Amino acid sequence: MPAAARSARRLTLPAWFSGKRLLRVLVALALLPTAVILLYRFVPPPVTLLMLVRAVEGEGLERSWRPLERISPRLAQAVIAAEDNRFCEHFGFDWHEIGGQIDRALAGRSTRGASTITQQVAKNVLLWPGRDPLRKMLEAALTPQLELFWSKRRIMEVYLNVAETGPGLYGAEAAARHYFGRSAADLSRRQAALIAAVIPNPRVWSPAEPSRYIRRRADVIERRIGQLGPLLDCVR
Repeated sequence: MPAAARSARRLTLPAWFSGKRLLRVLVALALLPTAVILLYRFVPPPVTLLMLVRAVEGEGLERSWRPLERISPRLAQAVIAAEDNRFCEHFGFDWHEIGGQIDRALAGRSTRGASTITQQVAKNVLLWPGRDPLRKMLEAALTPQLELFWSKRRIMEVYLNVAETGPGLYGAEAAARHYFGRSAADLSRRQAALIAAVIPNPRVWSPAEPSRYIRRRADVIERRIGQLGPLLDCVR
């Protein structure tokens, strides 16, 4: 048998594997994230990939899901003040902040992340940890779907329940119990600001033993809460 014929024979697909079946598989894979988003609109996400990674690394996994009504509104307000001032207004992306960071980069000044709370939820709940281009592309594709299918309150509720708040700690309730010995519903304004202040690096910073930098950051968050006014309406 000629070599070309033998090669063609080896590449023949099984009879059950048709082009239509391949198309159906690809469509199902494309729709899977949307199906998960629709499910999590009503059902608490059971676990995230980050939680599993940290658990394998030996950090444990402590979390207690709480509906938004059982989390102090001070914490939601503090998170907006710290992470995403226009959360109640944008549709997943803060183009004003993104433009500002681009201007800073072009001017040769230092920049910081411009990820919104919605983008962080997309990353935390649906994707894997990291900064690789593929993950960022998927995050950009999934973020508008969260805004479309979830309310702002649901986005905040999920964020406050899955965000990493310390080594092996996830969510508002675990943080409130661990650091302050109280429920998330009873957090004071200062305690909420301290938790929000450490979220960018919760494995290094502690709300219970705040460094000078974290105390200053919490001061800024508290002041900003008073300045945001109606920009906090969606979580009041």
